[in-house]
Amino acid sequence: MKSGIYTFANDVVYDQLIALLNSIEENAGSEIPVCIIPYNSQIQKIEQDIKNRSHVFLFDNQDSIDFWEDFMIQAWTANTTAQKFWNEQGKPAVRRVNFVRKLCSFDGPFDKFVYMDADTLLMDSIARVYDKLDTYDWVVNDFQYKSDSHYIFNPEKQDILDDIIGLEKAKSQIFCAGWFASKKDVFNRERMSELLGYLNSGDAEVLSLRGSDQPLYNYLVSRSGISFYNFAYNNPEQATGSHWSSNFDVIENRLYDKGRPINYIHFMSISSSKFRLLCQGENVNIPYQDVFLHYRYLKSPSDCPTLKDPSPWLQLRRQSQQIVGKIGNKLKFKRRSSESRD
Repeated sequence: MKSGIYTFANDVVYDQLIALLNSIEENAGSEIPVCIIPYNSQIQKIEQDIKNRSHVFLFDNQDSIDFWEDFMIQAWTANTTAQKFWNEQGKPAVRRVNFVRKLCSFDGPFDKFVYMDADTLLMDSIARVYDKLDTYDWVVNDFQYKSDSHYIFNPEKQDILDDIIGLEKAKSQIFCAGWFASKKDVFNRERMSELLGYLNSGDAEVLSLRGSDQPLYNYLVSRSGISFYNFAYNNPEQATGSHWSSNFDVIENRLYDKGRPINYIHFMSISSSKFRLLCQGENVNIPYQDVFLHYRYLKSPSDCPTLKDPSPWLQLRRQSQQIVGKIGNKLKFKRRSSESRD
């Protein structure tokens, strides 16, 4: 297959996935093939839905999944700073290993591809993204380079980062792992073996402890030296935003940034439980939730719920649960810290 879209999901994000698939059909065409990389084996609802979508299929290369998860484990266990810190907190040696399955995209059927997290919606054609892949190996549309780099790289290891990549290059190429475009075999086994050697030789220390897969992806792209293009960096005046916190105009269920259609919207950091409640009829006040509901129920508009505000009692109960949870987490951290000093 020449080109297509990958996403990453299980039944926990079912509502978001259906909205994404419908947005792709509506705004880019039903002929674009979509491959779903499973987060885990909890995909029964997804399997049932895609029976009616001839262009959508599941990624089923277990060797690829095993390879990338093993790579993730080796990369993070090589980070002595992370291992010491997480051990003191009582956390596992490697967190969210499943998230690295996004990189199975390089072993799939598409020669060119766009990867989209399940909590995104496609708002416009991706033809220009595929066109950029004729010249570049990695393409993004991301303003995250303007954010603090400590979410990607360890601020205490700036000297190492400067030596192996260069501070300015590393910071200019920062991107969110929820949306990117690349090509088959850009990260092949030979290249990954070389990069793992660098990680084991001390490079792993530059990875930020605030993330798991995202610091690793950013490191791989910058360290490998592959050609990189960011619409929002190379042409910021013409680029559009993508984050849900932006002030977009809504025109016929598509989002516009200062008159230009955005490429996609990313509902990052909004929990799947909120989308589930929204689809059950609760007004959870997610930005652009009416747009989301349009795509979620595009094929079954009569099922779209009429939204109602949660009762004051339910709101109070949830606030109380959040407070109790935060107090409990603080007490656990203090206890673990005390035990590590004994």
